[in-house]
Amino acid sequence: MPTPRACAASPRLPNRMRATAQHYDGSATAREVELAEEVPVELAYAAIPHAVMMATPADLEDFARGFSVSEGIVADPAEIRGITVARGTRGITLDIVLAPAALHRHLARRRTMPGRSMAGRTGCGLCGIESLEQLPQARAVPPAPPIAPAAIPRALAGLAALQPLHRATGAVHAAAWCGRDGAIRLLREDVGRHNALDKLIGACLAAGLAPGDGFVLLTSRCSYELVEKTAAFGAATLVALAAPTTLAVSRAAALGITLLAPARADFALCFAP
Repeated sequence: MPTPRACAASPRLPNRMRATAQHYDGSATAREVELAEEVPVELAYAAIPHAVMMATPADLEDFARGFSVSEGIVADPAEIRGITVARGTRGITLDIVLAPAALHRHLARRRTMPGRSMAGRTGCGLCGIESLEQLPQARAVPPAPPIAPAAIPRALAGLAALQPLHRATGAVHAAAWCGRDGAIRLLREDVGRHNALDKLIGACLAAGLAPGDGFVLLTSRCSYELVEKTAAFGAATLVALAAPTTLAVSRAAALGITLLAPARADFALCFAP
């Protein structure tokens, strides 16, 4: 099993820039600060562009794998045959090679839902949707034993040490995969909260981690699309630091996901399915 030290933290992306600290007493001091990197990342299938998301350029193969699963482009991660990362002057392209049957399904879906080609802002989860009928709908997750309450504060206590980008910049979200005991097995960071979750899902799939053997922990607010992506992965428990929306709660119940949000060191609000 992967260890947190080996693969929990995203690669550090130092981007130091000069700024002036303007003090409220009227004085000012020059300093260097580290900022989170944000670049356009295009996801293409068979060289056909599908989405452009603003993302942190780390763990990009995880991102491609997780996005493909959580957006329903592949039914099984084995349908992804290859991922090529191409860095250009205007951004990064992830060219994803699919198995023939999966590519056929994807192209057929594009013909019936042309508006689903997405140009996504950093905080966007449903860019490119033209009608309510196009809203993604995951399948209900298989039942899993409940997570012991003591696992939640253990996971929360381990977050800070595994978020180097957030510690350096204060500007990124994290998504973590935690074992049933609360130990963090994997963690991914990104300027986009749904991008962070896609990266985590991709990393879990690559590592062979079973979705029934733990829970997802998010540092961001818990909204509808994060519940859907968690269900697409197959995890039965989702924990978030911030409060959920009404739609997130109702979708979690419909999908068989136990939602604990907001989660604090001493308690968590539990919305059981």
